Amino acid sequence: MKKKRILLKLSGEALMGDQLYGIDPKRIDDYAKEIKEIHKTGVQIAIVIGGGNIFRGISGASKGMDRVQADYMGMLATVINGLALQNALEENDVPTRLQTAIKIEAIAEPFIKRKATRHLEKGRVVIFGSGTGNPYFTTDSAAVLRAIEINADVILKGTRVDGIYNEDPELNKGAIKFESLSFDEALSRGLKIMDTTAFTLSHENNLPIIVFDMNTKGNLKKIINGEKIGTKVYI
Repeated sequence: MKKKRILLKLSGEALMGDQLYGIDPKRIDDYAKEIKEIHKTGVQIAIVIGGGNIFRGISGASKGMDRVQADYMGMLATVINGLALQNALEENDVPTRLQTAIKIEAIAEPFIKRKATRHLEKGRVVIFGSGTGNPYFTTDSAAVLRAIEINADVILKGTRVDGIYNEDPELNKGAIKFESLSFDEALSRGLKIMDTTAFTLSHENNLPIIVFDMNTKGNLKKIINGEKIGTKVYI
């Protein structure tokens, strides 16, 4: 079934490309072009992006920083990535709005559910920055929360591997890929798809997740058109 409204979750690390940190202009432009392809089909697109390519709060806390301060720094990193993606999309003629859970009126709108929904209805891509706006919550949790709030049909989690495996396929070439999984199966197998809070919230709200390789050209459009790409997690 063709998707009408999606929440695309991207990791900050994905924006690094082959660099050790920061934003690779080519990688972010490639993503913008992939998003443009599905935008042209009329699908409504919301995006949550991480900040791990710039700063990861939990990593800072592990090195002695105050966890709350470190998490706020991570939230600001997601805003930087959101601005970069917004710019790349607009350079590709895709109308885009950036909304943040932390008020930064000079560069982004504050998150307002009704306004976000209206932007989507008008054909604008909406990027949600600064996570949930609260420390101790990941951008995975923010993605699920925003997807529920805007009544998205599905969460598409773009990664650098082509689905969910029983082991890390980058470490074990013999790892077995799952074509689909129930939430209960994923939990019983202890598969790390999202953090526990995000995964539980998605489960409780019957919100399916598709994990796929965002770096393979055309994958995003194939998913939107109903092709079986990646791994689907469902009730």
